[in-house]
Amino acid sequence: MMESDVLEPSELAPTEFHGMITVAPQMREFFDLVRKVARTDASVLVRGETGTGKELVAQALHDLSPRSAGPFKALNCATLTGELLASELFGHVKGAFTGAVSSRQGLFELADGGTIFLDEIAELPLDLQARLLRVVQEQKFVPLGGTQTKTVDVRIISATHRSLRDAVDKGEFREDLMYRIRVVPLFLPPLRDRRGDVEALTWHFVDLFNTRGFRKVDGIAAQAMQALTRYEWPGNVRELRNVIEYAFAVGEGSVITCDELTPELRGEPPPVRREEPMTEEDLERERLLDALRETGGNRTDAAELLGISRTTLWRKLKEHGIAD
Repeated sequence: MMESDVLEPSELAPTEFHGMITVAPQMREFFDLVRKVARTDASVLVRGETGTGKELVAQALHDLSPRSAGPFKALNCATLTGELLASELFGHVKGAFTGAVSSRQGLFELADGGTIFLDEIAELPLDLQARLLRVVQEQKFVPLGGTQTKTVDVRIISATHRSLRDAVDKGEFREDLMYRIRVVPLFLPPLRDRRGDVEALTWHFVDLFNTRGFRKVDGIAAQAMQALTRYEWPGNVRELRNVIEYAFAVGEGSVITCDELTPELRGEPPPVRREEPMTEEDLERERLLDALRETGGNRTDAAELLGISRTTLWRKLKEHGIAD
């Protein structure tokens, strides 16, 4: 490979903001808006595609707020259903449901004095939306199976990749709750619209994986960078990180080449999707397996990624017959 066909890191210094990296002007404007909104206690709804960094935005809002010394608790509302989701949010008393052998605090109680982040809020069942509305309005709730009302002081930050207005129109989301949780809507741009960020983030992840020690990369083939910058990135920043990690894992030498990129980047057709629709149980099983794969089988990290407790993760793995 000729030296002219290998690219080295750009000299343009990116902006780093609470774990988010950018050279794009609209992202710098977004960071300025986050700084302003963080000063208030207003409920915030972060709208953005999968992998854009919505939880990083929520964490930044907390860290820059007067509540920064308090707890920050996060939950992905799409990972649990029914009683388990209600228990995670509001806690439960002993005997509230089968398996509730002791009382347990929920995230709202654990987040008292701080911030709670509810990712994929559009997936919250309607019956739990009514309970959440009371917390938003009155900062009060009753644990599952309990009778005693608890009062908390919690700022609520929510996120979704879907339009809540569309969900309201379809009868899937309460309109009164929508207005309560999106006092301040923030729109996080997708990676494909952030000019220069694919290249900047690529070098950022190269630097990150260089520190792991098993491979040292100091260049990227021009053809490979062209493939990276032309790709649409439906999985956004998370997908880009995974692509660079894949290249580090399968390749050798100091230069990332095009044949070290994932099949999608090389222009190969995606795998054929299954014809039959997946059930809710199938989707939950896939989410559990994806989390375990992404964390290398570490259950503590997988539970954190899913926004649930390790005990809940263990219970769900047992229900789905996922072996140790």
